[in-house]
Amino acid sequence: MATSATTASNTWINTKLASSSYSSPFKDLSLNSNSNSITLNKKNSTSKNRISCSLQTTLPFPKQYQPKPKPKPTTTTTTIIPTKETKPNPPPSETKPKQQQKNQKWNLFQKAAATALDFVETTLITQERKHPLPKTADPRVQISGNFAPVPEHPVTHSLPVTGKIPKCIDGVYLRNGANPHYEPVAGHHFFDGDGMVHAVKFTNGSVSYSCRFTETHRLAQEKALGRPVFPKAIGELHGHSGIARLMLYYARSLFNLVDGSHGMGVANAGLVYFNNRLLAMSEDDIPYQIRVTPNGDLTTVCRYDFNNQLKSTMIAHPKVDPIDNNLYALSYDVIQKPYLKYFRFDSNGVKSPDVEIPLAEPTMMHDFAITENFVVVPDQQVVFKLGEMIRGGSPVVYNKEKVSRFGVLPKNAKDSSDMKWIDAPDCFCFHLWNAWEEKENDEVVVIGSCMTPADSIFNECEESLKSVLSEIRLNLKTGKSTRRAIIDESQHVNLEAGMVNKNKLGRKTQFAYLALAETWPKVSGFAKVDLFSGQVNKYLYGDQRFGGEPLFLPTLDSNSGREDDGYILTFVHDEKEWKSELQIVNAITLKLEASIKLPSRVPYGFHGTFIHSNDLKKQA
Repeated sequence: MATSATTASNTWINTKLASSSYSSPFKDLSLNSNSNSITLNKKNSTSKNRISCSLQTTLPFPKQYQPKPKPKPTTTTTTIIPTKETKPNPPPSETKPKQQQKNQKWNLFQKAAATALDFVETTLITQERKHPLPKTADPRVQISGNFAPVPEHPVTHSLPVTGKIPKCIDGVYLRNGANPHYEPVAGHHFFDGDGMVHAVKFTNGSVSYSCRFTETHRLAQEKALGRPVFPKAIGELHGHSGIARLMLYYARSLFNLVDGSHGMGVANAGLVYFNNRLLAMSEDDIPYQIRVTPNGDLTTVCRYDFNNQLKSTMIAHPKVDPIDNNLYALSYDVIQKPYLKYFRFDSNGVKSPDVEIPLAEPTMMHDFAITENFVVVPDQQVVFKLGEMIRGGSPVVYNKEKVSRFGVLPKNAKDSSDMKWIDAPDCFCFHLWNAWEEKENDEVVVIGSCMTPADSIFNECEESLKSVLSEIRLNLKTGKSTRRAIIDESQHVNLEAGMVNKNKLGRKTQFAYLALAETWPKVSGFAKVDLFSGQVNKYLYGDQRFGGEPLFLPTLDSNSGREDDGYILTFVHDEKEWKSELQIVNAITLKLEASIKLPSRVPYGFHGTFIHSNDLKKQA
């Protein structure tokens, strides 16, 4: 029987609502286990609780929605999985920013300023709700269904397992995701949510689960104030209202009502285990260190600047080289030059000097690649133009006049003079899965998913998103590139989110394991793709069942010599039963080895990692 560490809380419990007269993304309401009362983590407002969206629907934000009582399920097994949602643990004392308590120390002048600015915000929200929101900023679209947030869940041990867990899986599987702590008051993009890490820990065949918010400085301040106050980078910062929200934030900063000097990031995208530290990352800040406790819980340690070495943001996809164990990373700035910097950390965590990479304009750079000797930097057509907000548009823009290109820079470069730029027209890869060198051809081979329309994730468009798994060859001698689709057009599927065998990162790989984004943005399964032949083998989750990024875990100390000797770990959610599980699939046969029933719904999210038990013992 599964056992939970603490009792239920009053924060957005995972409740499957009965059908009603309207649809709401906030199915996870706050339900007190000892009563029928329901509350929402939401700012009180005198404005009309109604937003019209671009889907030509008008849906109310109920001040206190009372769901119909859920009928008691018929028990068909002897295993009971608790569904209680639990009270979050406070963050460790060292992670609480001092400004968290500032609202209790405001002087009369600050209190007056806060009241005035709150009135301005209420007026702004009232005006915003008179206009339809684009689908890319409408919370009814962006966080509907299983994209909606869940509350924290403490450790639940002894989870029910169907099948047999392979002995080599001993450690913890972790996955990051966006999980807004407060209900959006205006525009919201899925990428805007607060970071939440989900952890499934394997110990001698027994399995536990927990999930916790990453206690960023941003979240700590908003929790102290009881509402969202920081601007959302994608959902809110567009058009004139985006400018107004920036001005509102700067005004609050001027009066010391909020403090962004310690970063405003949400740490919701990537995870990497490096130098005995688990780091949660989003490209708008430096990483946050998370610790996995011996019993499988998670705590936020600090905003980690590598012992005062990192002075700028770091993208959410740094690369750990499996041979030299160095960490390679980029940092981009949307406001001022240099717009892009490259740096690395040796295996002991010592940082190299920044290498400034000249760019004509700030560019969206979510990912990059490494090879044995080079870093491969994409400079593509999705750029930042803050001036577009003055004209009423989004600052994230597709620049059709720009020619996409890749820069190839030696890993140990001290400046950008050795950077070789090679044009790759009409190529936008949000993620790059791997890259390697073919010295006999003077080529660097890059594997990525080329997306069209390039800015469709950020801006509303009528054209359906298409993601083509591609091989891009960069000839270092001629300065030319070629690109081909790896999968035949007749068998095309959208492939996004995934990986290769991490032990082969930066070296030639035969297989990639990628999410089947069908129908976008949901993931109906994953594909094992032979990058040489284009053969695609699919693993489908089943009717009304969807997941996210497949994580490939290579078998430790394997003597098979096979690159695909390992297992795929992935969260799967059943939208009919409204239940989630972790599946373990044999990567060679694509047969299900085991599934673990989880005590809480796991929303669709972003990227993950696995830390083996021996490495967990060495955590800093």
